[in-house]
Amino acid sequence: MECISQVKTMVNPKKKPKFLKQGITYLKRIRVRWRKPRGIDSKLRKKEKSKGKSPNVGYRAPKSMRNLHPSGLQEAYIQNIKDLERIDPKTQAGRLSSTIGKKKRELIVKKSEEMKIKLLNA
Repeated sequence: MECISQVKTMVNPKKKPKFLKQGITYLKRIRVRWRKPRGIDSKLRKKEKSKGKSPNVGYRAPKSMRNLHPSGLQEAYIQNIKDLERIDPKTQAGRLSSTIGKKKRELIVKKSEEMKIKLLNA
């Protein structure tokens, strides 16, 4: 795997345009989210230049960069203290389960500080 400094710059290597639903500028009640244009004469479906961008394969991130946190680390799900032992601090960061109570959460946070593991939501 590439070093973390390279990964941080490549997590979002190119800026994606906002993919807007057709007709979003005309009606306020249309939600701002993507829906595929299906009309017979749709300019957006025909990919005319000034009518907006539509999602396609070329906007996908490189395979080595997918499913990474913006910090450049892979996320690992933590439910108990044993899960901390499986984490590699160089390539992974932990995310605590929402079902963990206050006492156990404090123990896990202390243990992660000792092991120098980054927690994303602690």
